[in-house]
Amino acid sequence: MAEGLWLEMTPATWGACALVLMLGALVQRITGFGLAVVGAPLLLMLEPRLVPVILVIFGLLVSLMMVRRYYREIRLDAIGMALVGRLPGNALGLWLLVAAPLVVLEKVIALIVLSAVAITLGRFRLPVNRASLFGAGVVSGIFGTVAAIGGPPLALLLHGLPPDRLRGNLAAYFIVTASLTLALLALAGRVGVWHLQLALSFLPAILVGHLLGAWLAPRLDARAIQYGSLTVCTLAALVLLF
Repeated sequence: MAEGLWLEMTPATWGACALVLMLGALVQRITGFGLAVVGAPLLLMLEPRLVPVILVIFGLLVSLMMVRRYYREIRLDAIGMALVGRLPGNALGLWLLVAAPLVVLEKVIALIVLSAVAITLGRFRLPVNRASLFGAGVVSGIFGTVAAIGGPPLALLLHGLPPDRLRGNLAAYFIVTASLTLALLALAGRVGVWHLQLALSFLPAILVGHLLGAWLAPRLDARAIQYGSLTVCTLAALVLLF
C-alpha cells in the first residue's frame, strides 16, 4: 500500500535511494541540473512509487538553495517564454502520467534520460528566441511532469551562457516549474502524506549532496563529474528499456 511505503521500505532500499538522491543533488549543484536525470531511472528500479513526486520536491528544494547563491545572474528574458510553454507541456505530461501504465512510463522515462544524455554530451547549438524558448518549455513540461526531468530542454538552449548565469536561470526556472508541477500532481491525487514523510527522511542526504557539490564545484572538473553521472544514467536507462 503506497500510503505505508515509508514504513514498508527496507533499510537497504532506503539507503540506496538516499545515495541516489545525494548523488543527484551533488550533480545538480555543480552543473545546474541533473537531480532527476540521475534519480529517475535508478529510483524506478529501486522504488518506482517515488517517481516523480519525490524528485520534484527535491528539485524544488535544491533550486531554492541554489538561487540564493546565483540570484544576481537571473534574467527574465532567458526563461519567460519557457515558463509560458511549460503550462501546456505540464497538461500533456499529466495526461500521460494518469493514462499510461507503469511499463509504458518506464520506457518513456528511459528514452527521456537517453535523450537528455545525448543532448548534454552533444552540446547542440539552437537559436535562442521566443519560439525556441516556448518549445523548450512545452517539452520541459512533458518531461518534468512524467519524470521530473525538466532541465535538459532549457539547458540545451541556454548552455552558451556563463556557468553561473546558467545555474541561476535554471534554478529560477525550476522553482516556478517544480511548484506548478507539484500543484498539478496534488490536484490529480498523485501526492500523499507518505511522500512528505519520505522526503523528510531523505532530507539529510539531499543536504549532504548539495554541500558536497558546493565544496567540490571550484575544486573538480565539472565535466568529469557530469560524464560519470551520465554514464550511470545511461546504464540505468538501458536496463529500463531492455
